[in-house]
Amino acid sequence: MNRQHSFNLIEEKLNFLGYRIEMRGRLNLLDLNLHSENFYLHLFNLLFGWELKNLNTVKPNAVGIDLVDEKNKTIIQVSAAASKKKIESALAKDLSSFKGYSFKFISISKDVADLRSKTFQNPHNLSFSPSVDIFDIPSLLKIIENMDINQQNRVCDFLKKELKSEPDPEKIESNLATIIKILSREDWSQEGSGFVTIPYDIEIKISYNQLNTARNLIDDYKIHYHRIDKIYSDFDKQGVNKSISILNGIRSEYLALSAKASPDQCFFSIIDKVVQKIRASANYTPIPDEELVLCVQILVVDAFIRCKIFKNPKGGADAHSR
Repeated sequence: MNRQHSFNLIEEKLNFLGYRIEMRGRLNLLDLNLHSENFYLHLFNLLFGWELKNLNTVKPNAVGIDLVDEKNKTIIQVSAAASKKKIESALAKDLSSFKGYSFKFISISKDVADLRSKTFQNPHNLSFSPSVDIFDIPSLLKIIENMDINQQNRVCDFLKKELKSEPDPEKIESNLATIIKILSREDWSQEGSGFVTIPYDIEIKISYNQLNTARNLIDDYKIHYHRIDKIYSDFDKQGVNKSISILNGIRSEYLALSAKASPDQCFFSIIDKVVQKIRASANYTPIPDEELVLCVQILVVDAFIRCKIFKNPKGGADAHSR
């Protein structure tokens, strides 16, 4: 489902950021802590429609708080150190200029569910209700999980841009070659057939097929087309038509799914089916799950570009581009 795919990516990104902050903090590497102030500034503006600014740009060297929304009268402390003492220390600072504001606390790495039931000293009588004004990654994920799909997609897009990871191209190529070798030995349940080559524009094809969520994946991984082409060509020189076998196999999954799933659901289900087939293969040597899924995503995007899956906007026919 589209919601599940978006939420899984959001959950992975936020938890991985929190994990890295925690581990690097133990080594006294605090650069991510500083970057997190602006990261959470934009994330909370996106989630709640706030107008937060980094207080250091408004009032340099401000103590006790990090973010401020003057319109909605909100101040926030962003911290990896999450404790009752930490929060009370922030509330005890000179916050007289923020009379009438609400105070919120964001824990960027630790689960702080236990803090929400505690009572805090609040000498400036700021509006502060621990049960709803203390945030951590689990509480944010609950909020995001209940958003509608369009809101989730906006959060997903933000996280992909903000926390984008660049895989090692050499490792990708090595894993892809291995996976293609595995897939070429599989007995795919159906064989696809050849199609007439029809030139098309990728963006138009994405819109034509209403691939709203999958668009991000296609945009990210279409750059690997030439790498896949080289691997296929090298294997095809062995005379065993590995590329045709694999592309027809991916097409078989598309044909089986396209009639009973939405376009986005179909796209991601194809990925899931191919991943399952690889894992079940007798000659599969396990690699980390994220690497396996990444390689299959690249292969399915490549099949989309080659017009083995989804309709070509020119005439609505699938086209075979090899």
